[in-house]
Amino acid sequence: MAAAVRSKEPVLIGAVELARAAAVEIAEQPDHVGEHLGATVDEDRLVSHRFACTAKGYRGWVWTVTLSRVPRGRVATVCEAVLLPGDDAVLAPAWLPWDERLQPGDIGPGDVLPFKADDPRLEPGWTPTGDPEQDEVAIDELALARQRVLSPAGLNQAADRWYRGRQGPTTPGSIASAEGCLTCGFLIPLQGPLGAVFGVCANEWSPDDGKVVALDHGCGAHSQTDVPDRPSDWPDPAPVIDELLVEVTQNPDAGE
Repeated sequence: MAAAVRSKEPVLIGAVELARAAAVEIAEQPDHVGEHLGATVDEDRLVSHRFACTAKGYRGWVWTVTLSRVPRGRVATVCEAVLLPGDDAVLAPAWLPWDERLQPGDIGPGDVLPFKADDPRLEPGWTPTGDPEQDEVAIDELALARQRVLSPAGLNQAADRWYRGRQGPTTPGSIASAEGCLTCGFLIPLQGPLGAVFGVCANEWSPDDGKVVALDHGCGAHSQTDVPDRPSDWPDPAPVIDELLVEVTQNPDAGE
């Protein structure tokens, strides 16, 4: 097969030095063009030569130079010279928009996320009815005056994230605690469906102060726990009485 190809395009197949010169011309340094890796007949009077790329950071990349000739011509002409990745080339990861690269915790002061109209975590909220009595109940008592609210999927994601997180029941501190948050006086219950599983810690001595905690979470600052009194490692010494020291004083009543 190779002999047949070579005999079909001897002019283009043999123009290795012309192809190398084209590759060296676009390379940053001449020694970045390595050994000749072979040639491929793409079409009639069209052959591509490949050279190894020896530049640092471009492992597996190949200089590809395409040559052609006119019908019945005996002179090769450079059509294209490019650097292309090979099968084992080191490639950059697929590009993602910045809003898809962000992870929880990446948002800092002044950062704003783009609006997502089809966010599966949200669903349409309450729309005013025009009835003053119903609207007042919805706004003041049910707090429904929002264009979008958490959807069931959003609630489930939040509950799963919190329960498996640092305020869940599987942390080392929670496992070592004697009592759970459900029986702690510093727990502020949540309203709504999440209140059956979570509350907010209001104990300034707790590492979870101001955070949502699972009811079966726990810590050493539980309102009902205590530790037994332990004797001091440095007890106070017994008082020392000096019985040999005599202090002479004058009795004011002696002259009477």
